[in-house]
Amino acid sequence: MKRFWLVLLSLGLVMAFSASAFAVDVKFSGSLYEAGIYLDKGTLKGVAAVGDAPSTAFFYQRLRLQTDFIAAPGVKIVTRFDAMERAWGMARSAPSTVGADVGAQGSNMSGGTVAENENIAFDYAYIEYLSPIGLFRVGWQNDGPWGTVFGDTTYINGRVLWMGTFGPITALAAAVKLEDKSYTATNTAVLRSDADSDKYAVGALYSGKWGQAGLLGGYWRNAINRSTTEAVSRISSFYALIPYAIVTVGPVMIQAEIDYAWGSGFQKYDTTVGSDIQVSNLIGWLDATATFGPVYVGGTFAYVAGDDPSTTDKMEGGLLSGGRDWDPCLILWNFGDRYKWIGSLAGNAGSSNNFGVSNAWFYQGRVGVKPMEKLDIMAAFTYATADKDPVATGWQSKNYGYELDITGTYKITNNLSYMLGAGYLWTGDYFKGTSATATVQNDYLLINKLTLTF
Repeated sequence: MKRFWLVLLSLGLVMAFSASAFAVDVKFSGSLYEAGIYLDKGTLKGVAAVGDAPSTAFFYQRLRLQTDFIAAPGVKIVTRFDAMERAWGMARSAPSTVGADVGAQGSNMSGGTVAENENIAFDYAYIEYLSPIGLFRVGWQNDGPWGTVFGDTTYINGRVLWMGTFGPITALAAAVKLEDKSYTATNTAVLRSDADSDKYAVGALYSGKWGQAGLLGGYWRNAINRSTTEAVSRISSFYALIPYAIVTVGPVMIQAEIDYAWGSGFQKYDTTVGSDIQVSNLIGWLDATATFGPVYVGGTFAYVAGDDPSTTDKMEGGLLSGGRDWDPCLILWNFGDRYKWIGSLAGNAGSSNNFGVSNAWFYQGRVGVKPMEKLDIMAAFTYATADKDPVATGWQSKNYGYELDITGTYKITNNLSYMLGAGYLWTGDYFKGTSATATVQNDYLLINKLTLTF
């Protein structure tokens, strides 16, 4: 009898511990890339100085895994982590107390530090609920992309998002916590109670057979620089409007977006000791691609306002950029493969090229061919000049230079692809900086990348 009850109890325990599992459906998705890169010159200076970056070549990779735990119809928990995001054979980065992936290898496009991403770092952890009045997402999630890829930077932040669909119209509202300096067990610094950074946004988009168009409005308030020292205590705040459209007319797809930010307090001091700075930033993008059978041609124009150094009380540029999500070239302003893994390209006397198209008039032409279903070969030629000189006097040129990029992507299977690319930069005199006697040198980059998505 004891044996009977023991078996019965064991079966009961098995059923009890399995009950919750029966109610949860788990779905996985993600990607893994393995890449190799070679940059011929680590600096654009014609005469490199001691300590300037040399040429470099290495392999690197990243595993990304998203897991959806579906607890009930319309209710799920979404998580995502990045793992082994590191160069092969290189030493791990030192642990950091910074709460986001910062430095040459990233930004708060991740929920973890550089060191954590080299092992494993979670980005997403949010609840998604499809309610009768719309979709809600609450928790750490993707915050940043809107409209076209232009101007987008994927940030990972704590956010409450609502989206509702009404026929062809989708409306949304979001509240985002960018930074919080409230007194807690892990933050004992004495600050004002409102020393936070928050963002709020509302928007709507309309979808039709022709494409889609939308408008997003936002307000950002940053008070993390408020302190008990009145002389340096200040807040920042501004508003933004972002209209966009993606339209298909016959074989042509056209994308356009304008981002405008304004406000009286990019830097507004609590007292008259500091100098207040007003905001008025404008950026815009127009892109068109026409497809004729296996051949396609396209062009991109972008304008990103620069800051006028003669108006110290105004910020006409520098707040908005082309974004880290948009990599228009393999060398100039490339974030994903060049800046993230190698860092800034320094020029002479204060000039450099980092990431996110900024202070620029940008022009690019493209032509591509798909000789077979699995193969895509494309060539892009880019020319860019600065909108404003970074300093009031003495800057030698606004010419960033010319760049030719050639890439080929072959789909080995439906979810496995291999990309091979080469970029050559004819460096412009912008990178002479303020030095009339300085010289610049051309540069080139080679890259290959194997990507598996699932």
